[in-house]
Amino acid sequence: MSRPEPRPHIHPSVFMVLILPFGVMAGYVTVALAYLFSKAGIPVGQVAALVAIGIVPHTWKFAWAPLVDTTLSRKSWYLIANAASAVGILITAILPIKAGSLPLLTLVILVSNFAVTFLGMATDSLMAYGTPPELKGRAGGWFQAGNLGGAGIGGGAGLWLAQRLPSPWMAGAILAGACLLCSVGLVFLPEPVSTIRDAAFRKTFVNLAKDLWGVARSRMGFLALFLCFLPIGSGAASNLWSAVAADWSASADTVALVTGVVGGILSGGGCLIGGWICDRMDRKTCYVIYGVLQAGCAAGMALAPRTEAMYVVWTSVYALITGFTYAGFTAFVLEAIGTGAAATKYNVFASLSNAPIYYMTLIDGWAHTRWGPGGMLNTEAAIGMAGMVLFFAVVAGTGKAKSAAA
Repeated sequence: MSRPEPRPHIHPSVFMVLILPFGVMAGYVTVALAYLFSKAGIPVGQVAALVAIGIVPHTWKFAWAPLVDTTLSRKSWYLIANAASAVGILITAILPIKAGSLPLLTLVILVSNFAVTFLGMATDSLMAYGTPPELKGRAGGWFQAGNLGGAGIGGGAGLWLAQRLPSPWMAGAILAGACLLCSVGLVFLPEPVSTIRDAAFRKTFVNLAKDLWGVARSRMGFLALFLCFLPIGSGAASNLWSAVAADWSASADTVALVTGVVGGILSGGGCLIGGWICDRMDRKTCYVIYGVLQAGCAAGMALAPRTEAMYVVWTSVYALITGFTYAGFTAFVLEAIGTGAAATKYNVFASLSNAPIYYMTLIDGWAHTRWGPGGMLNTEAAIGMAGMVLFFAVVAGTGKAKSAAA
């Protein structure tokens, strides 16, 4: 009797390489292009519209995620998406930086971000199928480090190159080439055999629907869905660090440093550390602990003196903990979704997880207006802790229901 061949070991860092272009696209549009067009005299409202149009496909990507689960191979989708998004980056760099370019640029950004969603979905599916249970935390950590690191490369490096090279298109060409090189990571991954595909296309979609419903009605899947809407570890305050910097007398250079390069490095490091920890304890508990740490950080910053030094210290700690929460969320979701329609399931969770980031950013802004910087931070901490209590109450309730059913 022949023994099954051992599963090849795949280092989770492969997923960091594969997801880099996804982050590069986001950073290039929101930082590099936004800065260049603002400097050229384009009104802030029009620049904001460019950034917003790039976000639209990521809000609805779960709607076309089933294509990755039911057609072509994951590697084929990755290569097609990477090529399309790289061309999009190059075109945006070639277009003149002036108001007349905005209509075409808007279309290119929309199409490019639509394309890169397929790259993210393919990577999600490859990660779900290619990661053994004991490595899901580290896989989530490397994955999110690549996502955040890619945004830093696309924004920081893209802007730096655009300002120093003879022609703006050169920066786009370098970034596009770097993104295409990330496809080499596919060599280290086998193409997974889908557990839902059938010769009959209709049957494939029936299997996909059953898989989605199976996850939603399972205890782990329900808890993951519930967690998506809770204000735990949202990192929302980081969206307002620039806006509230004056309360700590922080200079523009300080803000750029701690919310840019340093913040990116710390968040990426936090992803790796947080993912490693997630493989050594219960992942849902781990994620909530990270949320408690973030709430504690916000409360500590509220109590600390309003000085530039304290701004640097506390925003840096907040960035590190935000990396923990990103990795914890991904690890928990990977555990909940299993394989099957992995791209669809992961992107449902990813899309829903934007809800607390959105509403907590609004709440933080409202609290700052009403009670000042301390009130903003204490409000975020209090709501985060309330979310933690609610989550553990639901965990306990579903655990009792499961025991009663058994």
